[in-house]
Amino acid sequence: RTELTLKETMSSGGAEDDIPQAERKTVTDFCYLLDKSKQLFNGLRDLPQYGQKQWQSYFGRTFDVYTKLWKFQQQHRQVLDNRYGLKRWQIGEIASKIGQLYYHYYLRTSETSYLNEAFSFYSAIRQRSYYSQVNKEDRPELVVKKLRYYARFIVVCLLLNKMDVVKDLVKELSDEIEDYTHRFNTEDQVEWNLVLQEVAAFIEADPVMVLNDDNTIVITSNRLSETGAPLLEQGMIVGQLALADALIIGNCNNQVKFSELTIDMFRMLQALEREPMNLASQMNKPGMQESTEKPARRENPHKYLLYKPTFSQLYTFLAASFKELPANSVLLIYLSATGVFPSGRSDSEGPYDFGGVLTNSNRDIINGDALHKRNQAYKEMHCLHPGDLYPFTRKPLFIIVDSSNSVAYKNFTNLFGQPLVCLLSPTAYPKALQDQSQRGSLFTLFLNNPLMAFLFVSGLSSMRRGLWEKCQDYLRKINRDIAQLLTHSRSIDQSFLQFFGDEFLRLLLTRFIFCSATMRMHKIFRETRNYPESYPQLPRDETVENPHLQKHILELASILDVRNVFLENTLDDY
Repeated sequence: RTELTLKETMSSGGAEDDIPQAERKTVTDFCYLLDKSKQLFNGLRDLPQYGQKQWQSYFGRTFDVYTKLWKFQQQHRQVLDNRYGLKRWQIGEIASKIGQLYYHYYLRTSETSYLNEAFSFYSAIRQRSYYSQVNKEDRPELVVKKLRYYARFIVVCLLLNKMDVVKDLVKELSDEIEDYTHRFNTEDQVEWNLVLQEVAAFIEADPVMVLNDDNTIVITSNRLSETGAPLLEQGMIVGQLALADALIIGNCNNQVKFSELTIDMFRMLQALEREPMNLASQMNKPGMQESTEKPARRENPHKYLLYKPTFSQLYTFLAASFKELPANSVLLIYLSATGVFPSGRSDSEGPYDFGGVLTNSNRDIINGDALHKRNQAYKEMHCLHPGDLYPFTRKPLFIIVDSSNSVAYKNFTNLFGQPLVCLLSPTAYPKALQDQSQRGSLFTLFLNNPLMAFLFVSGLSSMRRGLWEKCQDYLRKINRDIAQLLTHSRSIDQSFLQFFGDEFLRLLLTRFIFCSATMRMHKIFRETRNYPESYPQLPRDETVENPHLQKHILELASILDVRNVFLENTLDDY
C-alpha cells in the first residue's frame, strides 16, 4: 500500500495520545472512504460491457463515494497533510479517477456533456500540478500513473476537438517519457514512444486544414448542431423511427488509431452525437439530475465502440443491442473493416457466398486481404457475412459498410419486411487517392465532414476560414435540396423514407447522396467500383444523377475554383 496507515502516522507524528480524537477520526474516515472508492472503482471492470441497465446503480454508488472523498479531502486537507501525510499526487489520483468515471459514463451513455466533466477534472490536475512532485520520488510506478493520466487526458481532448490542448499535452508527455526512460531504464520505453507516434498520426489525419487570417488552424466540429440536419418541410411524409442504438466497429489493418479508436470509428461516432452541453454543476452525479434540469432535446443514440472484435464479441454486443432496442427504434451497424473475399467458386448466390468483412481471429493477418486458404468448400470463418445479420433484420436496421468488399452486402434480402438500408462504400479508389487509406476512408470522411472530403477530392489541402464558412452554407442548401429530391421521388424504396424522420439518419442519407453524386461527376472516378452503392438501390436519375444536384455540385466547385476537376455534361457520359 502506498498510503501510511493510521498507526504509522501516529508513531511518526509523535505520541498517539497527543492526537485529538477528532483528528484521529478524520484520518480513519478518510482511509475508509479511500479504500471503499478503490474497491468500487476496481469493481467497474467486472461489470458486463453490454446491456444498458445493470451497471447504472453501481456507477451511482461509485460516484457517491468519490464525491464524498473529494469533498472530504478538500474540507480536511490540513489535518490529512499533518496526520496522514497526504501527498499532492494522491489528490491527483482521486481527481484522475473521477475523470475516468466521467469518461466511462460517456462511453456507456453516449452523452457528450460527461466528456466536459472529465475534461474539467483532468484540467484541474494539470493546472494545480498535482503530479509535479512524482518525478522526485524514486518510484517508476508513480511516474507510469502520471503518463497514463496524460494518455487519458489526450483521448478526452481529441473527442472534444480541443486540438490546441492536445498539442500541448503531447509535448509535455514526450518530455515526461524522455525523463522516465532516462531515469528508470525500463522495458516499456518502446510502448510509450508508440503512444506518441499514434497520437501524432491521429492529429494529422485530416487531409485539409482550415486557416484563420493569422494562419492558426480553425478547429471544426462535426457533431450534429442545431442547424445541422436539413429540416423536414411541412407535409413531408416520413417515418417516425428514431435511431436508438449503434455499433461502431473498426477492424481495418494499418489504419491510424489512438487508444482503441481508429480514425474511421472516431469520425463516425461524432456523426452520431450532438454538440456537447456543459452540465450545470461540476460534481453533479450522472443520471441523478432532477427532471427539470434535463435538456429538452432528444438524447444521443447509445453506442458501442468495438475495436477489432472477434466474431463472438461482435455477435454478443449485436444481440444485446437488438434485445434492448425500444419500440419504433432503429439499430445502426457501422463496419469499417478489411474485406474478406470468398475463397472458392460457388454455384449458389446466397448470403454466405460473397464473403464479407474481417472479424478478429486473435492471429495476425499476413498480407492484408489474402486470408489463410483452407478447404475451398467451406466458408470464411473470421468474417461477418451478410447472412450473419439476417436474424437482426426483424427490427429496423441501418447498415453502413466501409470496406474493399462492401458490395457483398448488396446481395441482401429483406426477409421480414422491416425497414432496412445498407450504405456501401466504393470498393476501390482511383490510384491518385489510394495512398490516403491509412489516414481514414474517404467514404467515412464524406459521411462525417462532407466539405473536407469534397476539398480533398478537388486537390485542395488548405482553405481560409471565410471561404470555408461560405461553402458550408452552400452545402447546407445542397442538403436541403437532396432531402426534397428524396421525399419527392416517386420510385424510391420506402425504407429510405421510413428512416428519414430521424435527424442523424437524415443527415447520413443526404451526405451519402452528396458523396455519390460528387464521385460520379469527378473526372478521375471513372470505374463502377469507384462509386458508393446502396441496398435497396436508389433511383439514380432522381437522386445521385439528378441534373439539379449536379448543377449545385458544379456551383460549389466554382466557388472553390476547382470546376475543372468535374465533368460538365455528366448526363451525356452515361
